[in-house]
Amino acid sequence: MELVLATHNKGKVAELAPLLAPLGYHLRPQSDFGVPEAAETGLTFVENALLKARHASQHTGLPALADDSGLCVDALNGMPGLHSARYAGPGADSAANIAKLLEALAEVPVDQRSAHFHCSLVLLRFAEDPAPLITEGRWPGRILKAAQGSGGFGYDPVFYVPQYGCSAAELEPALKNRISHRGQAVRALLERLRAEG
Repeated sequence: MELVLATHNKGKVAELAPLLAPLGYHLRPQSDFGVPEAAETGLTFVENALLKARHASQHTGLPALADDSGLCVDALNGMPGLHSARYAGPGADSAANIAKLLEALAEVPVDQRSAHFHCSLVLLRFAEDPAPLITEGRWPGRILKAAQGSGGFGYDPVFYVPQYGCSAAELEPALKNRISHRGQAVRALLERLRAEG
């Protein structure tokens, strides 16, 4: 079954496609169908994921999968949160977002820099689906004083993973995918899909 992923990010397709293939899903990004970006006007990750999935499904007539993810820092009252991708402004890159985050936390002691990544994943079988499949993942850690490692993307270089004693950018990709917020949400979705048969 063809499934549209509500993103223009080919990396997300590459990450998710092999996981869904055994269940008979062929994943394609919404960019393949000329779907414009959805307006993310929700106040929570799950609302934005629903908006993106519904938008992609309405434009393509296909089932749609969307995720909305971000970094929530306790000392910043959950910021950057929903604004993680554009924390330093529209069009900002990861380096600019990290620089703004480290500046905001400059006076915050190491033991008060707790944070977590959150992912909400939504699958709509059709645009007006009244009972979408929704799964979530939460990955706790803390924010480092400076970037470490060159792997991953986004805030990974400054997100310290206590159980492995390194930043998310220093983890092997397979390990990161297994323990991350998105990995947790995807595994939960796969379990739900298998249970539905």
